[in-house]
Amino acid sequence: MREPVHIGASPSVKPDLQRLLHEVALGDQEAFAKVYDAVAGSVLGTVRAVLRDRAQSEEVAQDVLVEVWRTAPRYRPERGSAINWILTLAHRRAVDRVRSVEAAAARDTKAALLDHQPAFDEVTEQVETRLEQEQVRRCLRTLTEFQRQSVTLAYYRGLTYREVAEALTLPLGTVKTRLRDALIRLRDCLGVTA
Repeated sequence: MREPVHIGASPSVKPDLQRLLHEVALGDQEAFAKVYDAVAGSVLGTVRAVLRDRAQSEEVAQDVLVEVWRTAPRYRPERGSAINWILTLAHRRAVDRVRSVEAAAARDTKAALLDHQPAFDEVTEQVETRLEQEQVRRCLRTLTEFQRQSVTLAYYRGLTYREVAEALTLPLGTVKTRLRDALIRLRDCLGVTA
């Protein structure tokens, strides 16, 4: 049987991450450099899959690798492989960043809504409308019965002058005169200037 022939550089031997993490836990900077070289691409890829934004992904990946340096003593080989532990840290940190960005956006939106002043004061407008309605009712009470009936049919029920005349069984000219007089009286009562 023949040995495999490798062209170019010698085949890369994967470092023993579990052993290296143990050395990192003891403060070995060279061991950390080897861990960094071995996992940086995978960490960035995991983070980038969650975040999509290159700049944020690089920042979070850097944070994850610093966390690996700081928390290496917490790694427990019996719970899983070293690469899985590191990539789990990366995934969790990326998800935390997404949640943080979403929470900040929600806070900004909420703050913007709280700062938003309506273009008008709804309560004031409702009060003014009610006062105007009451003033119109008061002025309608100053009209004669025939004028009030004509105005009510024409302006509140939407009938034409001819339909008002038919409803009141009056000549069209009489209805027009009553309405004209009623509108003049309402204008004066409401204080409307022409």
